[in-house]
Parts: sequence; structure tokens; C-alpha cells
Amino acid sequence: MTPARSGSPDSLRLALGSTRLRVGLAFVLILLLVLGVRLFQLQALDLNGMAQAGLSKRLTSTEVQPVRGSLVDKNGKYFARSVERYDIVVDQRLSAVEQFSRTVEDPEEENGVRRETDVPIEQGFTELSAILGIDAATLEEAILGEATFNYVAKSVTPEVKNRVMAVGFPGVYADETSVRTYPAGPVAGSVIGFVSANGEPQEGLEYSLNDALEGTPGRRTFEIGGDGIRIPYATNEDIPAVDGQDVRLTIDQDLQWFAQQTIASQVKDYKAEWGNIVVVETATGAIRAMAESTTPDPNDPTATPPEQRRPNSLSASFEPGSTTKVITLAAALEEGLIEPTSKFTLENRYTVDDQTFKDSSEHGTEHRTAAGILAKSMNTGTVQIGEKLTKQERYDWLKKFGIGEPLGTGMNEENQGLLTTPDKWDDRQQYTVLFGQGLTQTALHTAMVYQTIANDGVRLQPRLIDAYIDPDGTEHVVPQAEGTEVVSEGTAAEMRKMLETVTQEGSGKSGELEQYRVGSKTGTAEAPSPSGGYDGYTLSYAGIAPIEDPKYVVVITLQRPKGDLYYLIPGESFQKVMKQVLNADNVPASTTKPDIYPVEY
Repeated sequence: MTPARSGSPDSLRLALGSTRLRVGLAFVLILLLVLGVRLFQLQALDLNGMAQAGLSKRLTSTEVQPVRGSLVDKNGKYFARSVERYDIVVDQRLSAVEQFSRTVEDPEEENGVRRETDVPIEQGFTELSAILGIDAATLEEAILGEATFNYVAKSVTPEVKNRVMAVGFPGVYADETSVRTYPAGPVAGSVIGFVSANGEPQEGLEYSLNDALEGTPGRRTFEIGGDGIRIPYATNEDIPAVDGQDVRLTIDQDLQWFAQQTIASQVKDYKAEWGNIVVVETATGAIRAMAESTTPDPNDPTATPPEQRRPNSLSASFEPGSTTKVITLAAALEEGLIEPTSKFTLENRYTVDDQTFKDSSEHGTEHRTAAGILAKSMNTGTVQIGEKLTKQERYDWLKKFGIGEPLGTGMNEENQGLLTTPDKWDDRQQYTVLFGQGLTQTALHTAMVYQTIANDGVRLQPRLIDAYIDPDGTEHVVPQAEGTEVVSEGTAAEMRKMLETVTQEGSGKSGELEQYRVGSKTGTAEAPSPSGGYDGYTLSYAGIAPIEDPKYVVVITLQRPKGDLYYLIPGESFQKVMKQVLNADNVPASTTKPDIYPVEY
């Protein structure tokens, strides 16, 4: 074959082809180099790039709910707690099988040898039906389908959950949850409150302490495949939930129950609208009982009308009547305007600044000591004592004893009462406030007035919360707020002796106890009608015992009872509850005789 000559057409075609081959090869090599560099960049260098984007598409997360903290009494008995429960759920895509296998113990083998066995799906439905108490047809509808998530049963016990899981039904699993329970039922129900079906706090301490009780949710993150099923051993990150704090209250559950039974019985006997009992420890201000005649069961709150679900002890404000006279006399004593034995000549009516006041019962001219005025609860004598104080002083002393002031229990339902400033008092109100009319307060306000007298003149803030307890058991005791000296120790002692005089010689006799010396005061005030005017009475009995070494204050309130025994009715409940708390606390019986002032001269 003759070689192509240089410059010939064949030579030119050969050279051109060779050049094209080299260019094409170079292009391919450059393309491979670019692809290689990009692949290296994506797989080795771009740690947060497309690989992360792909991972993000596969990741899913769910919120992990914390366990709500418990509410317990002073001794650790449960008022409210959250218990472990499980929702039985299903990924329906995994359940469309004719049979499934599970591991069971082989009855023919010893030593617990297990083997695989096939279970027809119909048998699985039958077993689940028996465990959950749901008919097989309903179960099939819940379990079979195309949904990735569906509920089969909600809030089952751990025992039921374990039995369900032992069936081994494909796609069926359990989600941990909790349910709020109230082991004490209606005991302190109005104080404890309740949560809704979805766990939202609604009333009482459940609502006002929610920030402490609810805890902080966690989060669980994991990878799922294209079929929506979790990928084993893949990315799995858990941020644990922080459970809520437990809260220990100052309330004694047993005493609370007893007080509720006592006041409910008396309200029923005398057809009253409502009643309550407050028990306060004098040296600490701790509320040991706050009982209502009607209280909801937090397990079934809708069974109680909404207006009866709140604690009237601190939410219902009313004119207290004569229990407020102790403030007038304590102020006059502290100001040095009277002595317990100061003498007063009293008619049945007394007029000052064109305003006439009268006593509850008709009487002729009487010669009473200041102690006797309190013992017989005389409005005329109280006005004569109180007019020695200026209008501003009357107001200031009421405020010093906490009237019209917030209670500070931590509950949202608090009513601070109503005490208008003296510049708004009319000619009559400037005197009626001296004996508990023209102002309003709650039963707990009344209790704290007597706590002040019992505690040597030092007023404390009422304590309902004793401690917050972390999930690990660490306690954060709520410190007792510093008290406020309202009257001197000497004035407080004189007032206690005057209150014992009331029990021995006056209106408080119905609350006298055999083993303990008692100081007390009754109160009767007209109850305003919603349509105007008055349509009944609010009765009170406030007492301290033992009066020589005060431990507790008990205040009874009855709204619109029927009948005429206004002093006797609340005194009966006082006797029962004060005796109960003193005996339960092992308070020694009084060993000294009553020490009283003369009531007449």
C-alpha cells in the first residue's frame, strides 16, 4: 500500500481525525475531573450540604410531654397526681396481613424455651378485643386501612398495654401518656381545681400554679424511610422532658374532710345558701383547712354548677358584722383611749351626727365595761368607743388588720374585699365600719384578724403553699413572710382576755369547749339581695383556742340560714372543728380556769 503523501487529502483527513480524537478525549477527561471534584465536594467536603438536606427530609420529630407535678397535703397525701397511661395506636399500612408470627413459650419444652408461631389475623383481632373490651368489628375498622397513624384505644393502664404488646399484632404499638387523677375526690376540690380532658388547667391551684406543675416538654427526633417506617439504628436524638414540680400544701387532708362534712351538714340542717370553715395555725399563718359546704369533685367537675366550684372562703366577700368589732376595740386600746374596764352608760339607741344606732335587742339603761360591750356585741357601745378615733384612724386601723388588702395565698380566685377611703364615707358609713357594715371581706380575712390577736399582735400572710419539690426530690420550702406588728403584745393579751369574756359571759357561749379555754366573737350582718335591699343574714363565729396559749383560729360562716338561732348555729360547727384540730395535734387540755373581765359595773 502506498503511504499518503504529505499534503495529500488523505494525510489531511488523518491529521484532522487524530486532532478530534485528542480534543474529545481531553473533553471527557475534563468532564470526569469536574464530576470527580463535585463528587468529592459533596461527599467529603460539603458536610452541611446535600447530604444534610437529604437527612433533613428523612428526619421527623415528636414532642415528649412531661409528667405534671402532684399536689399533696401537709403530710404528703395526694390531692392530685398524674399516673402512667398508654394510647394504643397503629400504622395501618403494616397491618394488612393474613397472619403474623410471634414468639411464645413452647409447652412441650422445659426451661422456658421459646419458638416462633404463626397467628391468623382473625385470632389477633379476637385477642385484642378481649383485652381492650372493644368488639372485633370496631377493632378491624381502627386497625385496617392506609393511615400511617390511628388510635385504637386511649389511656389504658400499663398492665393492659403489656397484654396488647404481647399479642404482637403488626403495626400496633403504644404511646406513653398520663392522666390526671384526684385520689381525694371532692376533699378540697374547690381549692385544688381541675384540668380539662386535654390537660388544660381550669380552676383552683391547678390553674394558678400551672407554671410550676406543667414542666417543660422534650423532643424525640429519628429517621424514617420513604415508606414512612422508622429506620433502625439511624439518627436518634432525645431531648428529655423535664417533669413538673410537686407542690406541698399547708392543708391537712383529714381535717379538711372533717370540716367539709361538718359545714355541709349544718348548711343542710338550716337550709343555708352556703357555708364555709377556715382553720389557721396562729404562729405560722398556715391554712390547715378551707372547707366549703359544696365543693366539686375534680374527677367530675361538671357535676357541680360553675358558681359552686370556687372556694367561697377567699372568693366570696360580704359584710362581716360584729366580728369586726375586735378591730375597733383593739385600736382604742392601742391608742390609749380606753381600758378593758372603762365604763359606759348605754341606752338601746345612740345618736351621733344625726345618725342613730341601736342594739339588736331592746334593753333599758345599762352600765357596761368596754369588755362588756364586746361580750354583748352592742352597736351603741361600739360606736361610742369608735368615735374617739378620727375617720382617718378608723380607716388606717382597718387597713392595718388587712381589711381591703390582698390575701396573698397564690390563688387566682382571691377577693380582697371592699374598703373605701374615708373621704368617700357618708355620715353613716363612718360609724357603721366600726361594727362591720359598709365594708366587705372574706372569711379568710376574718381568720387573719383573729390570727393577729392570737399571735401577740403580729399579722402574718396566710400560707397555703408550703413547698415546691423538684422531680429529683429537692425541696424548696416557701419562706414565711415577715409579719407585721399591728398592736403591741400587751394589747393583744388584753384582747384575748376580752374574747374569753365573750365566750364566758356573752354571745360566744355556744362555742365553749369542755377541755380548752376559748376566746371568740360572733357576727351577724344583713345579706344584700341581688334585686336590692336585704333578704337574709350572714352569720359568723370566730374563735381562738387554747386562749392562754393560742394554737389555732377557726372561723365559721353561714350565708342566709333559716331560723332564729343566729348565735347557736355557727357555734356548733366551731366546737366540732376546733376540738378535732386540737385533739389531732395533741394540744394539751387547758389546766387553768377562764380569766375574764367584768362586763358590768
